[in-house]
Amino acid sequence: MHGFWAALLIGVAAGVIDVAPMVARGNSARDNVAAFLHWLALGLVIPYLHWGLAPWLTGLVAAELLALPVIVMVTKEEPGAWLPIGAMSAVLGALVGWAGSVWVV
Repeated sequence: MHGFWAALLIGVAAGVIDVAPMVARGNSARDNVAAFLHWLALGLVIPYLHWGLAPWLTGLVAAELLALPVIVMVTKEEPGAWLPIGAMSAVLGALVGWAGSVWVV
C-alpha cells in the first residue's frame, strides 16, 4: 500500500502546482477542481505504466496524450490555451514519471 499513498501524494503535489497559476488568473472553481482531479488521477496512473521508456519520458508522453481531450475542449473558447496546457503537461508529466520511479515503484 506504500506505493499507492506515494503515488497519491505525487498526484496531489502535481495538482497543486498546476492549479496555483489557475487560481492566480481567476479561473473558475470548476476548472480548478477539474485540473486538480486530472493530476490526481495521473499521479496514480503514470508511476505504474511500463512502456519500456525512461520514467520521465513515459510520464511526459502519457500526460500529453491524456491532455489532448482537455486541449480540444478548452481551445474552443480560448484558442491560445493549448500552449500553457501542453507545456504544463510536459513538465508535470515528466516530474510525475520521475517521482514515481523514485518513490512508488
